[in-house]
Amino acid sequence: MHTLEIVPRGPFSLEAATTFAGGFAASIGGGGATPAGIVMAFPVEGWAGSAAADVGQSDDGVVHVRIATTGSPSADAALTQVARTLSLDHDGSGWPAVGNRDPVIGRLQAKHAFLRPVCFYSAYEAVTSFVIGQRIARRQAARIKAWLGDQLGDRIDVDGAPHTAFPRPQRLLELREAPGLNAVKVERLHGLAEAALDGRLDTERLRSLPIERAMDELMGLKGVGGFTAEGTILRGCGVVDELPRDPLNREAIAELYGLETLDDAAWTEITDRWRPYRMWATVLLRVGWERAEPGRSYRHRPG
Repeated sequence: MHTLEIVPRGPFSLEAATTFAGGFAASIGGGGATPAGIVMAFPVEGWAGSAAADVGQSDDGVVHVRIATTGSPSADAALTQVARTLSLDHDGSGWPAVGNRDPVIGRLQAKHAFLRPVCFYSAYEAVTSFVIGQRIARRQAARIKAWLGDQLGDRIDVDGAPHTAFPRPQRLLELREAPGLNAVKVERLHGLAEAALDGRLDTERLRSLPIERAMDELMGLKGVGGFTAEGTILRGCGVVDELPRDPLNREAIAELYGLETLDDAAWTEITDRWRPYRMWATVLLRVGWERAEPGRSYRHRPG
């Protein structure tokens, strides 16, 4: 076990992160919430192995991470993914100022402990999750991901408890069939595995690109449309100041700000207040809006 730590810049609550999107494991991937924090299980980029990270937070705010690995990934590479998943790789010291400028954001920050977005472990896990989930229910997609982990993923023990990661791309290429996956989806997952192995899905590389170029690259992969590409960039790469194009965001803003209509001018005026944390503010708004009426975000999802 490697013991490392992350000192958050700005307010951060690990407890708030464990409740993101209705529960950490169901939303993100292998692992899950524990009485003391979170265990994350994931393939480490570079694909030399997988890691399980036992994450806790002390009273002084420091995030403590114990990392176990299988194969030969570096603990530092695993820690990079942990930090990025929890949006701890960004300086959040200016995040409270957004709430000072915008009372709606301020109320939600107070209610949800300055929640930061919780992201997928990598662009690879994000895009494969979106492709698996196309045109099926979230619970079915979660069962498929769990089955793939059990069959092809690495198992990592933490304090005697086993945790299973999503398959590394080279293992995903071994997949021939799976309950709930048709032949087209299997073929698409193979294409995504190949893209991960040749570097096209490298998370930091995608995050460094202008969003339109990153979108174009991702949409060049079979099975990846605009919704999946944008979700991969925003929730897989952990950007901070992009604005999702999902029309449900406008519906959420209109309701929370008490507006009958939200034209482009009002949209721009409101979202400009959130700079340079527009993605964080959007996620926080969606969390508040969704929790007011659970489930409504998923009623009309594109495939």
